[in-house]
Formats: sequence, C-alpha cells, structure tokens
Amino acid sequence: MWSLRALVLLAPTAALAGVTIFPLPPEIESDHFRVVVNARPVPVAHAASNYYFASFELTGGATVSVTAAADDYWAKGVEVQPWRHNIRPIRQGRTITFRIDGPTKLSITRPGDYSATSEMLFLFVNAPEVNPPHQGDPGVRYYGPGVHRENIDAKPGDTIYLAGGAVIFGGINLWGVENVKVLGRGIVVYDGPQDPNHDEGWMHRPNWHAIVMDNARNIEVSGIVCVVRSRTWMIQMQDSHGIHFDNVKEIGGCPGNANQDGLDWIGSGDGTVRDCFFRASDDIFALEGNWLGYGEDNWTTPGHDVGNITVEDSVLSTSISNIVRVNWPRKEFNSSHFTLRNSDVIHMGMGGCVVPFALLEIWADPDGRGNHSGYLLDNIRLEDWYSLLQLRQPNPAIRDVKLRDIWALDGMSLAGSVIAGPVDGVILENVKAGELPLEVSDGAAQPSEVHGDGPTASFTFRPQMVIPHRRIRFAAEPVDNGAYTWLFGDGTSARGRVVHHAFPDAEGTLRDGSGRFRVLLKVTDAQGRTDWASHGVVVTSALQEAVPLVGATPGLHYRYYEGPWSFLPRFEGLTSVASGIANGPDPLVRLRGDDYALVFDGYIDIPTDGGYSFTLLSKDGGMLEIGGEAVAASPAPVAQVCGSVGDMVQAARGSIGLRAGLHTIHIEVSETEGPEAFALRWEGPGIALADVPASAFFVAAR
Repeated sequence: MWSLRALVLLAPTAALAGVTIFPLPPEIESDHFRVVVNARPVPVAHAASNYYFASFELTGGATVSVTAAADDYWAKGVEVQPWRHNIRPIRQGRTITFRIDGPTKLSITRPGDYSATSEMLFLFVNAPEVNPPHQGDPGVRYYGPGVHRENIDAKPGDTIYLAGGAVIFGGINLWGVENVKVLGRGIVVYDGPQDPNHDEGWMHRPNWHAIVMDNARNIEVSGIVCVVRSRTWMIQMQDSHGIHFDNVKEIGGCPGNANQDGLDWIGSGDGTVRDCFFRASDDIFALEGNWLGYGEDNWTTPGHDVGNITVEDSVLSTSISNIVRVNWPRKEFNSSHFTLRNSDVIHMGMGGCVVPFALLEIWADPDGRGNHSGYLLDNIRLEDWYSLLQLRQPNPAIRDVKLRDIWALDGMSLAGSVIAGPVDGVILENVKAGELPLEVSDGAAQPSEVHGDGPTASFTFRPQMVIPHRRIRFAAEPVDNGAYTWLFGDGTSARGRVVHHAFPDAEGTLRDGSGRFRVLLKVTDAQGRTDWASHGVVVTSALQEAVPLVGATPGLHYRYYEGPWSFLPRFEGLTSVASGIANGPDPLVRLRGDDYALVFDGYIDIPTDGGYSFTLLSKDGGMLEIGGEAVAASPAPVAQVCGSVGDMVQAARGSIGLRAGLHTIHIEVSETEGPEAFALRWEGPGIALADVPASAFFVAAR
C-alpha cells in the first residue's frame, strides 16, 4: 500500500517559484537526505551504493537546503563541487543551506569523502524542457510517471520519452537501429545478474547495460538519469556512429568497485557528449577497438577504429581508474581526434591498475599495437586528482597529444606522469599542475612545454597575517584589457584587479575548523581566453611562537627502522638500524626499498608570520608535528587494484599559525611495498604550494 505522500508525489509535476518537481515512487525514494528548494520539498532518490540524488527543473535562482539523517553528519565539514561555483553552505546542525543561480550539477559530500563506500548526494538542476513530446504523438513511445519494469528494445525512428517521474527498471537496447531519440527527465535503473566478484560487465549483449548500442546510427540521448547498481559497463556502444549525449546524468556504484565504465566506445565514434554528469566505478570514458573478454581471441583480433569524439561542459567523478583511458595491453586498434574540453574533474581514481590512474591514459604496454593521434584536452579544471598523463605505447606510435589550459585548482599530482615508447608531439600549453613530476623514457620525445598566448593569472595578498574580519588587499598581476573574478572560498566573490576582502571566520572553506580558505582567481582577456590561479589563505588569530635557538646547521636528525609496517609503529622500545643527519625529510637515507620506517627531528624555518598549510604524502603511515602540535596524519592505507604492488598515495593536509623563525618539527613515515611516495609540501604567505625545500630544515649546532 502506498502512502498518502507517495500518492501526492505521483500527481502531475508541480511548479512554484520557478521549481518543477518530479515525483518518485517508493521503490526508489529515500529519506536519508531531505532536500528543499525555494521552500518546496524535492524527493530524493537512492541511486546505487551509498549514492543519492535529487533532480528537478529550475527557472532562475534558488535557495537549497539539505538535511542529513544525523545531528552530527556535517560536524567535520561539508564540500560542494565543482569548486568554481564557490558554494560554501551555512551549517545549522544537520542542515546546510546555500544559493544556486540556475541549472547546474553538484556533488555534496563531507570533506575528502568520495571513495566507493562514501555517502554522496548529487543535485541535478535542469533547465525546463523545450517542446517535449506528448503521449499519443506519432512515433513516440511514452513512459509516464511511475514504475515500468521492462527492457526497452528500440525500433528505427523511435522517440522514447521518459517523463519526469518515470522509472524504468531495466535497460535500453539500441540494436541495429538508426534515428532514435531517448529523451525526458525520467530515470533508468539497471541492476543486472552480473557476478559482483568477477568482471562480466564487458559482455556485449542486450539487457546487459543501462544503455547498449550495436551498429546504431544517429542516436540522441538527452535529459535522463541512468543509475547502474551491478558490476557492468554502464553505457556501451559497439560499431555505432553519430551518437549524441546531452544533459545525461549517470551514477554507478557496485560492491566490487570496478568494471563500471561511464561511456565505452568500442569501434565507435562520430559523437558528442555535452553538459553531462558522470559518477563511475571505473574509467569514465574508455576507447577500445573491440572487446571480446580476456581470452586469446580478444588479444589477437584487431579492433575497429575509434574517433571524432567531443566531450565538453561536463562534470566528471569516479571512485577508481581514469578519466580517459585508451587501449589495453596486447590489444590492437587505431584512434584519432578525441577532444575533452571545458569540464570539471571533481574526483579521479586514486592509486593504479599496474600504472597510476590519470587524466589521460593511453596504455598498450607491453604488446599492444595501434596509432593514436589528435588528442586535445583543453580548459580542464582538476580538483581531487592523481596524475596527469600515462602514455605507454610500444608500437607503432602515439602522436599529437595536446594539453592546453589545465588547472589544478587546489593541489598537486600525487603520482608522477610517464611518457614511454614511440610517443611524439606531446604539447603542454599552460598546464598549471604544480611541480609536475614527468618521466620520459624508452625513446619517447620530450614534450614541449609552452605558456601559450593567453592571459596569466597570478596574485598576492597583504597583510599576510590574516585574522577574521580584517580587510585584506588582493592584487592580481595586470593583464591587458583583463577581467578579474575572485572566488574567496567563503561563498563571496568580487571583480576587479585589486579588491579588498575580509573573511568572516576561521572555519575555512570546508567548515572543517582548519581556517584554510581556497581563494581562486579567474582572469579573462579581451579575446575571451582564460587562466586560473589558486592559493590557500589560512585565517587564524593565534600564532605559535618561534624557538629562540642559537646556532643551527642544515638538515634533520633521522632514525631508520626495518619492519613491515603499513601503519606507523610505536617507536618507543624499537631499536633503530641506522641514524644520522639527513638533507631534510629524505627517504633515500633508508637502507632498503621496502618494509622500513623513518623518524625525522629538527627545526623548520618559517619566513614570515602567518597561517601555513602543510600536505603530507604517503602510501602507508605518515605523521607531522610542528612545535609539538599535530598538524597532519595519513589516513588508513588503501591497496591499489589489479594486483598492483603497494598502497595508493594519499594526501593529509593540516593548517597552523606560525611566527617567523625556527619551530621544532617531527615527522614519521612508514613504507611497505612498491615505489616510494613520501613528500612534504607547504603553502603560506608568499609561498605557492610546493615541496618544502631542504634549505628550510635545521638541527641544533653541536
């Protein structure tokens, strides 16, 4: 028996104050979150795993509130992405409130909580449909509000319309058809029979994916939400061309946290993806010539070419793997002319599957073959990310790969990029990803690194000691006929080359109590070209006093221990194998590559009074103390996948107010298996995010 509320929700859609609300049946509705838009309750759907979403239409702006199930749900903070929207909610107990200006796609989480087991809420704010089909229109297969348990087999020329409130439990099969449209504001929920512990999701057959295409032509998919709960590739296209996705929202989560690609082009191409949202449990965009499984037939059968694909204006999130992945070891096919532009990478997979996950991975090493050329990644904003490039192709070649206007808005890579094999014509134009570690080997040509002819965003602020409510002067470097947009990370913005701003509190952008605000500057020149700059500004009213040390020499004391510790051991009572003076916190003083731990002690020289952020990178255990105060501690180790050796690199960040001068520093790190990854980075007044230089460390002179 359905509740009265459910019966009300299944009434025709309601519009008030610019909001159009779609009903949800009880089979998918959840009360885990409560969403209110312009004083109107909007039903929330359970998608997959611990993911939820609300989808509605909006004309104009709106006030949005989200209420969680527990009083302390947001106690450690809240993060709304993409960051360029500059949303910092007001928090009152279990409810957060914020404004939006119009249609958008948002991810709402607790800070840093975006793994496969995390709880995530997505808001899909749509513009009103223009001239939607009606029931009874010629050639229209109309699905109205309510539950429909069926697999939809399209016929040539069909318009399949899923009205707002329609929920299809099944899949959509576009098999050997052309001139088909799949439209609306409805939801497809696919939960198939795949084994959650093994990869069966690659199989190409009807009723095996949320949407599957085979030899399809001239297909349009627009407006709908696709939810995938089983371990299968979500939208799979084989030998299909002329495929266009617009405002499609796709959410996937499965117990295996794997084999749940967003869009797979298998011998397909000539398509566009615009204004879409993807939350995947594997590669978001995968390009393959063929896929017949993991047997010998798959390795020895050349695949069809893939090319002429454009992805733009989209929001990209995955719990594991790459944003764009091309090829696979031992396979053979060619690809060309792939463009990804003007998109937000809000979550990238952490760790690796043999090679680190990346923004772009073209990987056929050791035995794959194929020519891959004409790749352009342009105007990409990186938020939580791992590495930039993994280009590893034994033969024949990778050619003409260009990354232009790539911005790490608040961070640096956690793993280095690799270009190996017959790779040539790689251009990095205005790639602002911090100190990018890049390895070039096995005959690959050194990439060209150029600034380009666009504007340069850069800024300073004074005074460098920032306390709540103090007016701070922010000044951008001048750009001819430039327009300047400031996003202060506290929900406010400003325009102009020189602006003044006072931060309202010391909670920080994430309301996590860190005091750190993510300040972003966007500069646009007269030709419409843009550039971004970012800097963390720590607001604090308290500064730790410096140590009055007389006499110091460079370096840090170290103690070296041996043992298989994935977590930090209790060093009290342990006997060190070696000790001495290191050139800073350098793991190369260790005597072997695996199963060891290091402890560093000494002083760090702080150049000026103010708030500083420190980022500790480690794969296993890590801990940083300054002046006896805990600043950062690494989270629990997480293993990589596909049998990759060692754990993934993770970042732990903390902030502290410090007086200029020397402060005691204590660092602990443990390492088990795999390549070393320990690093210590800082950011503060006059210091852009970078590794702490060896020149900043000292020990007391004897």
